[in-house]
Amino acid sequence: MAERLDATPHLLRLGRLFNETVLIEIDQDEFYLTFEKGRVAEIKEGPSKKLPWRFALRAKGEALDKFWHPIPEPGFHDIFGLVKYGHGRIDGDILTLVKNLRYFKEFMALGRREESQ
Repeated sequence: MAERLDATPHLLRLGRLFNETVLIEIDQDEFYLTFEKGRVAEIKEGPSKKLPWRFALRAKGEALDKFWHPIPEPGFHDIFGLVKYGHGRIDGDILTLVKNLRYFKEFMALGRREESQ
């Protein structure tokens, strides 16, 4: 997804002020994505109690697989849909997520583009 992000100029422009570390937890696997100026600067695998993160998206692997379908089913179409239907959870600083919502949602949806091409 980091390579696809670098090839998406409008997302880089949207995220140019986004400099945070985000925890993505898929089933029990943790991935710490550090964003600098809208680019993925580093990805570290966890678990780690020492890596600080601003907010976390925790989801079931099966749910993310459905989320990344070219045309996802209702309830899997959006990160908040995952949460609403019990397939995921968002923790941490929600305000930072909301301030960068379009950027983060489009970043997470980059996985869809690969399947649809």
